[in-house]
Amino acid sequence: MDLKTGELLWSQQMTANDAFNTGCTTPQLTNCPEAKGPDFDFGQPPILVSLGGQNRALVIAQKSGMAHALDPDKKGAVLWQTRVSKGSALGGSQWGSASDGEKMYVAISEPGLGGKADPSLPQGFRIVLDPNQGGGLHALDLKTGKLAWSAKPSACAAGRTDCAPAQSAAVTAIPGVVFSGSVDGHLRAYSTRTGTVLWDVDTAREFASVNGKAARGGSMDVAGPAIVNGMLFVNSGYGQWGGMPGNVLLVFSVDGK
Repeated sequence: MDLKTGELLWSQQMTANDAFNTGCTTPQLTNCPEAKGPDFDFGQPPILVSLGGQNRALVIAQKSGMAHALDPDKKGAVLWQTRVSKGSALGGSQWGSASDGEKMYVAISEPGLGGKADPSLPQGFRIVLDPNQGGGLHALDLKTGKLAWSAKPSACAAGRTDCAPAQSAAVTAIPGVVFSGSVDGHLRAYSTRTGTVLWDVDTAREFASVNGKAARGGSMDVAGPAIVNGMLFVNSGYGQWGGMPGNVLLVFSVDGK
C-alpha cells in the first residue's frame, strides 16, 4: 500500500480460496464461507531484505509449510518458494521468522493434537499434545531459498505432560545466533552458521520474582525474545492448545547479572 494515500499498489495471494474462520470448526458451520480453505493464513509479518545491488525481497513463511520470497518492486513476483514442513492449521511456520541479511530462519510448529475427557472443564474435555510431534528450525539462503542447514527438534523431557517439541513462537536473530522457544518450555540459541545448539534453558519451572509474587514458566509460544542492550527479554507460559500455562517475564544477560 502507498504510505501516503493507502492506495493498493499490488497484492499476491499465495493460497487460493483459503477463506476460513472458527465457524468452520462447528458442526453447524456457522458463518463458514462456502469456499472453505485449509486455514493456511500468514501468522507472521514479512521481512524486507537486500539481495545485493538494487534487488530486494520480502521473505515470509506460511502455515502451509511453504517459505516464500517476493519481489516488492515487481508487484510481488515470486522469486523462490521452499517447502519446510507439511503444513496444517496450527502447523507450518506460525508467528515469526527472522533474517540476518544472509539467511532466513524458519521455525516449525506442526503439533499433534488429541483429546481427553475432563469433567472438571466446562467443555468436558481437554486438548492433549503429542510429545513426539512437531518442531525443527531451518536456515534458508536468502537469494535462492535453498536449505543451508536444518536443526532437528528436541524431545520432551521424560515425565513432562502438556508438552510438545513444536516451535511455534517467533524467532529472533542477532549476529551469530538465532533464538527459538518451544512448547516444551525450552528457549534455545542456535548457531547461525551450523544450526548447533549453543545454549539451552528450561523455563518450565518456578522462579523467584522481583516483585515477590509466585511465578512459573511454561510453554513458549506466539511472542519471541526481544533483545536490547545485550539483554534478552521473553515471556514463558502459554496454556492454549494443550500447552503449559505460566505467568513470568524472564530477563537474561551474558554474565547473568
